[in-house]
Amino acid sequence: MTASVADRDRHADPANAGSAAGRPTGGARDLLTRTVWLWPALLTLALGVRGSARPQLWRDELATWSAATRSTGEIFDMLQHVDAVSGAYYLLMHYWIAAFGDGPAVFRLPSALALAGTAAFTTLTARRLFDTRTALFAGVLFATVPSVSRFAQEARAYGFVLLAVSAATWLLLRALERPTVLRWLPYAVSVAAAGLFHMVSLMFLSGHLVVVFLHWRRSRDRRLLLRWPAAVLVGLVPLVPLVLAGRRQVGRQISWLHEPSLQTFHDYWHNLFGSPLVSMFFLLLVAIPAGWSARRRPAFETGVLAALPILLSWAASHGSSVYFFERYQLYTLPAWCVLAAAGLGSLRPRLLGVLGLAVAVVLGVPDQQKLRTGTSHEWTDGKRAAAVIADGYRPGDGFAPVRGKDEWRMLDFEIAYYLPGSVHLTDVLVSRTAVERDDLFASECTRPADCLGTNRVWVVVPTDGPDLLGHFSGPQADALRASYTTTQVQYVRGLTVALLERKAR
Repeated sequence: MTASVADRDRHADPANAGSAAGRPTGGARDLLTRTVWLWPALLTLALGVRGSARPQLWRDELATWSAATRSTGEIFDMLQHVDAVSGAYYLLMHYWIAAFGDGPAVFRLPSALALAGTAAFTTLTARRLFDTRTALFAGVLFATVPSVSRFAQEARAYGFVLLAVSAATWLLLRALERPTVLRWLPYAVSVAAAGLFHMVSLMFLSGHLVVVFLHWRRSRDRRLLLRWPAAVLVGLVPLVPLVLAGRRQVGRQISWLHEPSLQTFHDYWHNLFGSPLVSMFFLLLVAIPAGWSARRRPAFETGVLAALPILLSWAASHGSSVYFFERYQLYTLPAWCVLAAAGLGSLRPRLLGVLGLAVAVVLGVPDQQKLRTGTSHEWTDGKRAAAVIADGYRPGDGFAPVRGKDEWRMLDFEIAYYLPGSVHLTDVLVSRTAVERDDLFASECTRPADCLGTNRVWVVVPTDGPDLLGHFSGPQADALRASYTTTQVQYVRGLTVALLERKAR
């Protein structure tokens, strides 16, 4: 029989026994054990929504907005050409926006909710492996890691990846205790969910493989040799079409990543936690369990869950494609938090563990504050640029955001997101819109002079220099100079907004 969590808590430290003054006993202790997952989840959610409307959307979030605001048919058409690996998230956000709108705070709320769920599973995993004290430490550490708050405030799929992987880890531990079909089935579902939201996250299965193998070595339960692979296979089967589509599109998805070196780990580690101070303090905490004489097994297994996917991602990134990027391995954060919490929970006197937790939280405060500035996601001030256009708008106005080599900036989406619904601009240098192309990018006119049919054009370029048209292609710049005169120029952070009016004939 497996001992209950409450029993493990009582036997983990003699100081827990009895009814010492100031410590919860009996029903209070059982209530704390049962609800210990709730408080980190609420803390993560509170930090995730705090100030979430302040940062301006950046290009990845604008890609989400562009995709999710299309019809379901248009989304499926687009996924055949680009971003198939994000299709499940785009569909989820499509229905979310239809129900609740696309204001910045609401738009980012699903990520905050997903990471709150991740905090709950992180806490439950720590409780199952160690005890309630460690579980609470792990949950608070996770909630206050700056990168968790950062991605709780980003309209991308990473929060759902963390939720799926953390759920899979907890479900795996449950299934290893009693490997019945009913316990393996939800595990298979969580594997499928992780792959649907980000295929690279399936590296987490490498850590699970080691944990299952070590458990089999101790138990010699032959059911594990069949049921875990079967559960994984069931989870992977629905992903086959996605894998095939992803292989065709990989050049567009991650071709910008560079092959990593050993030096890459330095910035990678700091970025994984969103704070150099917090990441270095975690290194100290996760090293503590290495000196244990007891309870080393769960600590080692947790370390495998945290480190092995990162190492394999680094090794695999020396092939034809690069997968080593801190955002792609954020799903390891719960394991790092559990391991660090185990180190804190082992410190004596017990107050030292609480002080260590407080230090970890305080070290992250400056970075937490930076996350909630208007420029924490995107440097350019698209909101102000859109306001300039809206203030001077007349019906029939044209719009010419720079594209070409700068199309990755998605200035068209940035301005469109912040424009009020009453402003309708004609994109004058486009022959086919992104929706018409089933893509994230529009196609531009091959003969720009033939496309300039409006009397006024709002130009937006990513510069505050005097060369307004220098970012456009030669034919585009020539056509604009030949037909229009610049009558208004206004600089906002990182952008220039100009009004061009047609020359008198």
